[in-house]
Amino acid sequence: MTAPDEQDVRLDDTLAFLQVIWRLDHELQTVSKRMQSELGLTGLQRLVLRLVGKNPGISAGHLARTLHLHPSTLTGVLDRLEGQKLLRRTVDKEDRRRALFRITAAGSTLLSRRGGTVEHAVTRLLAQEPEGRIATVRVVLDELVSILGRPGNS
Repeated sequence: MTAPDEQDVRLDDTLAFLQVIWRLDHELQTVSKRMQSELGLTGLQRLVLRLVGKNPGISAGHLARTLHLHPSTLTGVLDRLEGQKLLRRTVDKEDRRRALFRITAAGSTLLSRRGGTVEHAVTRLLAQEPEGRIATVRVVLDELVSILGRPGNS
């Protein structure tokens, strides 16, 4: 028995949907690695930097919840951005256990570069697609995330 040619591979709806998700994940990782070499930031680091830039004084906990990241994962990202002098950490005056973050001038300068980034590709897509279509995709992906997050369903 010979292996099927690539064009002969049969996919049902589930496999075709999963194939698109894995392709998206692969492309996100590829662009993130390219961003690391060209900008000195991964896609996740740039996303964190952008979120802090739009939300000065945001806490690490709030960032972790917003991004659905484990706090230890986020700590490494924040430490690297702070080490690169792209973020500044301060202590919350009301709760000294909380770290608050602000973007630095160097961080703002780095964010001014748009091309070749994940968010640039998303911005281009959002500009060309009808709003309703984007809303539908978000609903579908949010529901998939919800299903995957339920015990016994992932």
